[in-house]
Formats: sequence, C-alpha cells, structure tokens
Amino acid sequence: MPKEDFRFSCELRVRWGECDAQGIVFNAQYMNFIEVAQAEYFRNLGIRLYDADSRRCFDLATVKATLEYMAPARVDDMLEIYIGVARIGNSSLTLKSEMYLADGAQPIHRAEAVYVNYDAELGKARAVPDDVRRLIADFERSGEVSADGRIHANGCISRDL
Repeated sequence: MPKEDFRFSCELRVRWGECDAQGIVFNAQYMNFIEVAQAEYFRNLGIRLYDADSRRCFDLATVKATLEYMAPARVDDMLEIYIGVARIGNSSLTLKSEMYLADGAQPIHRAEAVYVNYDAELGKARAVPDDVRRLIADFERSGEVSADGRIHANGCISRDL
C-alpha cells in the first residue's frame, strides 16, 4: 500500500534499548512501534485508548498479528510509521501499518493486526461503539477528523487532548 493511501503517520527514533548487540532493531520491538503509532492514530481522532473511562466502552485487545520484515532499522534511525484502519467488523478492527526509514521510498516493515473491542470486566468481546465506528470511517474516507469529535456521553471520544 503506498504511503499516500494512509491517512495518518507518525515518526519515532530508534533507541539503543530497542536493538540487539549489532545495533539492529530486535524483531519484537516492531509491535511496540505499532502500538505507539496506533495510540497516536486514535489520539489524533480524540479516542483516549489509555484512559480508564474510555476503556469502559472501547478497549482493544490484539487477537492476531502478521508481521513482514523487509529491511533492518538500526539504532538512531528515524522511522516514519503509516497506520490506518482497513476494516471495522462488529467487534473487531483490522489495522495495517508500514514503516519506512525517514525519506525512504520502500517500506522496511509491514504489519496487519486484528484487534477486538474487549470488555475486561466481563472477559469478552463487545461491539465497536457506533460513534467510534463513524469517526474512524469518516477519517479513513476523508483524512479529516469530524467536528463532532468531542466528549460523547460514553466517554470514548474527546477532542480536548
């Protein structure tokens, strides 16, 4: 998927603690990078993933992840991480991501991950709230956050971040 097809990206610098002794990013760290990009994506939409009140209605748990490594990232590299929601099911979201070295033309990493909206109190999946579903779909369609991205009654969405 070309960079231009993604509606959101963020940057991060590879730190020494994320690398092996050769200064190459350890493979498991890529999930951490995706987690950072995912949190920034939702923060951009006004969805507070790590807020206790928000998690009462929208709390993602990973159920499947497919990672593809094409080239290494190394300590001190700047990464551009492109991420977006490719599909919204009843209770699930499929996110796709690609990582590039800053100003790189070819991706060094691709991932697709399926998350479920999880109710930790009940220990089971629950439907993605309609307001969250609409906000994500509108953003993925237009690349803009709608004006109604404010605190909703269910506490999931806030534009006051």
